[in-house]
Amino acid sequence: MKKLILFTLFSFILMACGELDIQPRNGLTENVAFENFEGIQSYIGKVYSSLTHSGQEGPAGDPDLSIIPDEGFSSYLRVFWKAQELTTDEAIIAWDDNGIRDLHDHNWSASNPFLNALYYRIFYTISLANDFLRVADEYVPSGLTDEEEQDIEFFKAEARFIRAYAYFHALDLFRNIPLLTVISSDLPMQSSPQGVFDFIESELNEIESLLLPISAANTEYGRVNQGAVHALLSRLYLNAEVYTGTARFADCITASRNLINLNQYSLANSYPTLFMGDNHTQTDEIIWAIAHDGEVSQSWGGTTMIVRGGIGEGMQDDEKNGVPYLNESVRDYGVPNGWNGWRTTRALVDKFPGASTSTDASSVDGRAIFFNDGQLLEIADVADFTHGYAAPKFNNIEASTGQRALGVDHVSTDFPVFRLAEVYLNLAEAQLRLSGIDGTTLGYLNALRTRAYEDNSGNVSISDVTLEWLLDERSRELYLEGLRRTDLVRFESFTGSTYLWPWKGGTNEGKSTPDYLDVFPIPSTELISNPNMVQNTGY
Repeated sequence: MKKLILFTLFSFILMACGELDIQPRNGLTENVAFENFEGIQSYIGKVYSSLTHSGQEGPAGDPDLSIIPDEGFSSYLRVFWKAQELTTDEAIIAWDDNGIRDLHDHNWSASNPFLNALYYRIFYTISLANDFLRVADEYVPSGLTDEEEQDIEFFKAEARFIRAYAYFHALDLFRNIPLLTVISSDLPMQSSPQGVFDFIESELNEIESLLLPISAANTEYGRVNQGAVHALLSRLYLNAEVYTGTARFADCITASRNLINLNQYSLANSYPTLFMGDNHTQTDEIIWAIAHDGEVSQSWGGTTMIVRGGIGEGMQDDEKNGVPYLNESVRDYGVPNGWNGWRTTRALVDKFPGASTSTDASSVDGRAIFFNDGQLLEIADVADFTHGYAAPKFNNIEASTGQRALGVDHVSTDFPVFRLAEVYLNLAEAQLRLSGIDGTTLGYLNALRTRAYEDNSGNVSISDVTLEWLLDERSRELYLEGLRRTDLVRFESFTGSTYLWPWKGGTNEGKSTPDYLDVFPIPSTELISNPNMVQNTGY
């Protein structure tokens, strides 16, 4: 079993129901709940688990949020992934749940239940982090050991990081948001994007030295360390011009190099192993991941949705991609069955040489992980899962054993939030947007290509590295990792007619969509409850 940060959760846990304030769940007083180290420890565990869990009773039964009827639909990672992927060329879904098709159609409104759940889920995590920081300062248990006192200081820095990470999503997705650092009954004011950006930047710079060192031994897997600060700063600075109007590419270069020059990270030998059921062993490349465990950390969101939602009937009837299977009913992907949900569009498949024409959707680029047996390349019917190639990049098989990872209905595959590969690509783009990439950065890009091609036949030269090529290379390397919408917005290709993909705008061939859709709307319920909030332009 993984050594998880997901500690046993206290019954003193907080709930949000469509507001930005949270209150204690029951009559258990805080001085009792946090009278010892274990109480503080369990609360930081809740802050972490808010990124993937949906409630208090495992996968279902006592939801954190009541804004959406199906609890599993409301988990942070699930609604975040849908907003970042289903709105793009990388994923399209067959389901017809209220509002979900509007994501790929670019036809959402301020009442879309999935976008509303995302907004409130982000601020639920922020509120948990704020309250944890209050508790950790006000209710210091007596009789702590020196090690426990140090751990609580680490926990406080980790809570600040998770809050900054959630605020990054709020800024990226909704832009004009309130900035809350304490629990208050006062209606919050709307902050400027610059104000939120400055807060995230300041917090990350302040907490870097307060977090666990990258080399810290005997820590629970899944905890944030100093490497995550550099990775998030790299991502923040790369997108700064989108958020604030002021480019920060030089700072992106610095943050990226700061992480690379630590010499603590290296590329994994095999690309597919980064997304398998034992990818917690891939910490050389994975800087921070949202941890999942199919037995003790269950959720109908998270990677369970990504794995099972992308598998359809017939996909487990024979071996594909050389992945071993356990028995006649559990083949290829380490789960009992699929949900006939999302698959990809031709726009992604065509980015890999030969994938759209080969009999098995394979490519000389080994990052192409597609399934086409019984699947059509073209999507004539969005509601038919067999229209469009499946893309089972994530699975619940252990690379080390070829066997199913822990869990039956739920998977143990972790979600990589930051990888060294992304930092390499961030560095290349920032350099290219300033003055051009250098030989060292070209070497980083070719390291990704050499791993993908298993030789140097896919290597590129400096003249090959254009912005258009980099956008495609980011998709080839990072597809389905929750980055695509952000990338397309930064390249001014998410809306408008510059880049069309199947069913963008609700038509088979794709059509231009208005640029105000680059930012999601503030939920209409939030505007009603808080007159200080103003809706984003266009909605």
